[in-house]
Amino acid sequence: MKRYCLALDLVDDPALIAEYEAYHQAVWPEIKASILDSGITNMEIYRLGNRLFMIMDTTDLFSFDAKSEMDRNNPKVQEWEQLMWKYQQALPQAKPGEKWLLMNKIFQL
Repeated sequence: MKRYCLALDLVDDPALIAEYEAYHQAVWPEIKASILDSGITNMEIYRLGNRLFMIMDTTDLFSFDAKSEMDRNNPKVQEWEQLMWKYQQALPQAKPGEKWLLMNKIFQL
């Protein structure tokens, strides 16, 4: 098993944040299936203000490149991602087109 942690910001608007959270209380079944089919065994998203923090547990075979390819070829995932971008904003250090940024682990007990 591997664990990845990623960060992303939301547009700092309480109404949009509430809408974003509502979507995540009822994630489309096709999105859940695409997550599981990629080798992600558990995904959690936390929020503080407008900052999001995602924890992903994956199989050892999981690959970000393979997940990206699967997502590019899945119209429902593309629809979801386009919809979510209404609520999301890139972190200041993100390159053009980047959303969720992989965080570096700096401590473990």
